Formats: sequence, structure tokens, C-alpha cells
Amino acid sequence: MKKHLARIGLGLLVVAVVVGHAARYYQIPFIDRFELITYDARLRLTMPGGVDDRIVIVDIDEKSLAAEGRWPWRRDKLGVLLDQLFDRYKAGIVGFDVVFAEPDESSGLDVLHTLAEGDLRGDARFQQALNQLAPRLQYDRIFAEKLKNRPVVLGYYFSDVVGDDGKGRTSGALPRPALAPGTFKGKNVHFTSWIGYGANLPEFQAAAASGGHFNPWPDEDGITRRVPMLAEYDGAYYEALSLAVVRLGLGLPPVVPGFPQETVWTKGYPGLEWLDVGSVRIPVDDLVTALVPYRGRMGSFRYVSATDVLRGKVAEAMLRNKIVLVGTTSPGLFDLRATPVDRVYPGVEIHANLIAGMLDGAVKQRPPYVLGAEVVLLLLTGVAMSVVLPLVNPLRATLITIAVLAAVFSTNVVVWTQGNLVLPLASGLIMIAVLFGLNMSYGFFVESRAKRQITGLFGQYVPPELVDEMSQNPEAFSMEGESRELSVLFTDVRGFTTISEGLDPRQLSKLMNEFLTPLTRVIYRHRGTIDKYIGDCIMAFWGAPVQDPSHARNAVLAGLEMHKVLAGLAPEFKARGWPEIHIGVGVNTGRMSVGNMGSEVRVAYTVMGDAVNLASRLEGITKQYGVKMIVGETTRALAHDVVFRELDRVKPKGKEQPVTIYEPLGLQREVDGVVLDEIKLWNQALRLYRSANWDMAELQLINLIKAYPGRVLYQLFLDRIGEFRKNPPESGWDGSYRFETK
Repeated sequence: MKKHLARIGLGLLVVAVVVGHAARYYQIPFIDRFELITYDARLRLTMPGGVDDRIVIVDIDEKSLAAEGRWPWRRDKLGVLLDQLFDRYKAGIVGFDVVFAEPDESSGLDVLHTLAEGDLRGDARFQQALNQLAPRLQYDRIFAEKLKNRPVVLGYYFSDVVGDDGKGRTSGALPRPALAPGTFKGKNVHFTSWIGYGANLPEFQAAAASGGHFNPWPDEDGITRRVPMLAEYDGAYYEALSLAVVRLGLGLPPVVPGFPQETVWTKGYPGLEWLDVGSVRIPVDDLVTALVPYRGRMGSFRYVSATDVLRGKVAEAMLRNKIVLVGTTSPGLFDLRATPVDRVYPGVEIHANLIAGMLDGAVKQRPPYVLGAEVVLLLLTGVAMSVVLPLVNPLRATLITIAVLAAVFSTNVVVWTQGNLVLPLASGLIMIAVLFGLNMSYGFFVESRAKRQITGLFGQYVPPELVDEMSQNPEAFSMEGESRELSVLFTDVRGFTTISEGLDPRQLSKLMNEFLTPLTRVIYRHRGTIDKYIGDCIMAFWGAPVQDPSHARNAVLAGLEMHKVLAGLAPEFKARGWPEIHIGVGVNTGRMSVGNMGSEVRVAYTVMGDAVNLASRLEGITKQYGVKMIVGETTRALAHDVVFRELDRVKPKGKEQPVTIYEPLGLQREVDGVVLDEIKLWNQALRLYRSANWDMAELQLINLIKAYPGRVLYQLFLDRIGEFRKNPPESGWDGSYRFETK
């Protein structure tokens, strides 16, 4: 854990930065933009699609403008439109996504009044005709009369435009606010706040059943994803057009702000989470805006051309008892918006989506408390990944990251679809990706540097697999000398002098490369460390620099495999005209010094000690016993699953304590019964020999030679018995044999 503290610290720093953004201590624009992208993606993936027949849009489209003239139309014509909608088509509610802020003077009535008060003041016939004609030319009064006692909601807008007097510019008359000033006194609720407005003529608003603003609330990328349900102006709170239409359809119940019940955990929490309107609950966010529940792309509601309604060309069933929104898709009238589902989308259809979503309870929730939920989730996920990723290898880190990403994304989608709740997603995804990238980069740039250092130190001695292991904990390895129990192996080519005399230098070099390379690979394969090449001899050891509990076993198996490899090379050598290579192998286990040793001029990573010298002696006496490999008694004791033949008890030159030596024959599962039977017979002969029962030992050896002709070992002991008969061993002989040469 200690070596990973730097990486864990960097990970926790990343978590702190992302959590600070989520907690709104500061803003990271990239994360905000990515959050909008993920929101749009989730919205598009889960849109229900289809067409909602409950809401119909009467479209002031290009066809209508061509047939009825340019906008704005005469107010008497709009009165006819209302008559058609209510009297002929029996519409349920009509909402106008347009504002009637200026008087209609298109009738010329003002000009006629000017004439009547001027040049034609004395013309009785003119005055009489004007009095009869005037009621039909008062288009605004006609429209106001058509609005009365009908379920009509007029639209208007708020603005931040400043007039010449330095105050917000206003026109027309606002409807009654949905909530009076002071409603939210003592509550830390934030609203979209405005200084001006463009509303309908007072007589229109007074005649209409209700009114609502049609201000969208585009995000910083200009995309309309939400609409303020309540907008604040001069201390009062005004409802949106969509909310006003729904409220009118429900009988104009009051708007009731929804706050969670205060508990110990929510004390001081100011969040307005919803608005209740009769039986309808509308979730709102921290700005009291509602997310638009888009059904699909443009055309999710029926469109009819306004001119077709005026001329009675629409099927009555299409409009009967429907919510009708009057708006425009004509580009020249500038009511097209950018939305998550279309870059060009009619503003009137945004209101239609909101109305349908309110009626269906499909408006997504993004209450203020999601800020706290996001912070908690980021902390839990981020801290866990910061601690876990540095402790595992790259493959596991990748799998863990993929699993966490899948869990975060799937949980978010489930909450979105099943709970109708919008939890932030971008900050979590970015944090997870950065933590993964940080750990991978750290591993590549920092730990790979450590691996290169380890490779530079040990790469010439140990196999790449061990270098990889060492690079996981490089500070645990050094080349300083230390005492450790290791196993050491020596090999030597039999008759190399004769072989070298029969080859020219170039052929000899090729020959040595051809057999030393595969033997080296055998050592590497069994986790050995190359100490040095001494002419035709290889010296290797096991258990350093990487600890290896099975060092004795691995050294023995490496020696056995070397002989198999050389046997496999024999046909190729013969084809080249080279002699067959035979080697002797000596292995011993014991405590020895290991590390960088040498002089100021040259050092080498090597092993030294009596146990090393004994291994060399054991290799040297293999030919005397006619075996390919000899190991010491400690090696034999540690290689539990290897079958050994005890060879002798010897006193190498320079040692007074006898050493039992063994010939390894193979793994227990590989040695057949015939060999095991031979070992039993040999062990009997060896016991007779050590008890100085020369006659019985001689008889057993003769039988072994007959059964297994060509065994140098049996003839060696038979010859020794002959010598001991002539020169009996001293009293108290322990059965050992002293070697006088190295």
C-alpha cells in the first residue's frame, strides 16, 4: 500500500476537484457541457414517440400567410378563428403562443373619426354612416368580445430590455400572478427574475380566462430543455403558458408550492421540489423550471393550418374537446427554437410537450437535493476507485473500471426511466475516466520507468517474467550483498576439449550458441538467474533476486530438462556434422552470499559460499558415477515430488563432514515401476556396502550389473569392494568415500 500512496493521493485530488464542481463551489465548463450532452442522449434514447391526439396545434404556417395575408392578421379575423374553434369544432381550451401587444388600426376607423371631427363634421349622412359602421370596424373590441366567457389562455413574455428611463421596458397588461408577493418569504428559493414584459392589451387580458408567459430558459449552449413554471417579476410570481392551460383545464385550482417535510436531516433545506395544481404535481428544479418531456421530434402532435380552420376545412373530430394551441412554424415569425431533439423546433410544440407531460405525470424530476446525492455518489465511487485501482494490475483495473462505468450508467438510466429522476451523469463518467487514465498513465510513465531500472539492473541475469514481477515492487530489490538460502546449478560439457579441437573457431562459436541458448531458456523457464558463462559451463542460481519458495525443485527440474533439450538437438547437430553434446549437472542448496561482487573496475551479480563450491564439485563427479546429474542432500529434501536415487556418501576435497549425494530421475508421476524396482535393489546393495558386508554387497551388485548392464555406478562400487578387501576401511567407518581431487 505504501508504494501506491502517491497514486492514491492523485486519485483523491481528482475526486476532490470533481466533487467541488458538483457541490457548486466552482464550475468546470467542460463538465457542464458534457452533462448537457448526456442529458440529451438519455432523453432521445427514452422518448416514447408517437403522436398525442389530446393536443392540436393550429399553425400560422406559410400556407396560412399566403392565403390570409401577412401577420399580424386583423383582430376580427382572429375573432372568426375563435368562433370556428369553439362554435364549430367544439375545442376544449385554446392557448395563444402569440402576444397581442399593439392596437389593431388596420380598419381605418381612426382616419374616419378624424374626418368626422374635421372636414366632414357637418356632413350628416357621413356621420350617420360612420355610427352604423364603427362597431364593425372596432377589431380589438370584437376580438375582446370573442374572448369573453371562453376558455382561452393568452400568452406573453418577460424580458430584460431596459427602456430610455433606465427601467425595464413594459407594454400591455399582465394577468393576475399565480402567487402573490411574499409567498416565499423566509425560503431561499431562486427564480428566473425579470425587469420587463411584453403583454397583451389590457382589454384582451381582462376578457381572457387566463394568461401565461411563453419564455423558454435556454441552457448555455442555446438549447431549450426547460421552461420556468414560475417567473418572478416585481415580487410576484407568474405562471407559464403550459401551466396556465393545464390549470384552466382543471378548473383553475390554486398553485401550491411543494416543500419536503422538514426533518432532522432536511433542516434548513430550502428546496422547492414541486408545484401542486389540483391533482397534478409538477416537479421543478432549483430555478423552479420544469424539464420539457419531449415525446419525439417535430410532429409529435397534430398540426392543422390556421387558414383551414378559418375556412372550415378541418375534420370536426380532430379538434373536438381538444387542447388547441395557436402558434407558428413559419420561419419569418421567429418562433423556432433549438432543442435536444431538433435543431429547429417550433416553440408552440414545446408548450404542447409540457402540457402533455404534466397531464401524464411524465415531467422528469431534478429537485435541488440531487446536488447532495451527486456529491455522495461521487465520493463513494471516487474514493473506492482511487484506493483500488493502484492495487491491481492493468487488466483488472480495466475490468473494474468497465464494471463501475456500467453500474453508474445503468443505475442512472434505471432511475431516469423508472423513478423519473434526473441524476447528473457527466461528472461521474468524467471522474471515472480520469481516474482510470491517471492510473494507466502513472503505471506507464512512472512504474515503467521503475521497470526499466529493474531491467537495467537484472535484465541480463533473470527472465523477462521475473523482471515484470520485480517491477511491481521495485524498491524491494537491490544488488547489495545479502545472505540467503538459494539453490545453485553448474553444467559442464563432457569432452569439450576434444570437441573444440575438431572444429574451427567459427564453427565452435556457432556450436556453443546453438546449445547454450536453449539451455539458458530452460533456466529462464524455471525462474532461474544466470550467474555467468564460463567457457562451455553455465552457472545459475534460484531464489534471488526474486524470492522463490520452490528454488530447489525448480533447479532440479531445470537440470533434468536440459538433458531432454540436448537430446532433441542431437539429430540437427548430426546433420551439421557436429558432435553430440553431453553435459554433467551439479545442484546444491544452502545459505550463500548473493549480490554485486567484484572490484572497482568490474562487478557482477553473483553468489558465493561453501554451498556454491559444493555444487561445482558435484558437477565434477557426475562422470565418475556415470550419471548425468547429482544434487546435494538439502536439495533433495526440498524437492518433495522428485524421485531420487541415493548415490553415495562422500567427503569432497577440503571437507571433513560427509555429504549424501543423489541422482534425480524425474517427477514421481513420470518415473515408471521398473526404475523404482531397480532403486529398491540398489538401496539394498548400498546398505550391505555401508555395513561392510562385502560378500553380500558384491553378490547384489553382480546381480544388478546382470539385470542392468552398462551402469557405471554398480561397477564403481564393485571395484571399491575389491579395494576394501585389500585395504579395509578404518574402524568406525561411516560408509563415506573421500575424493582427493576437485
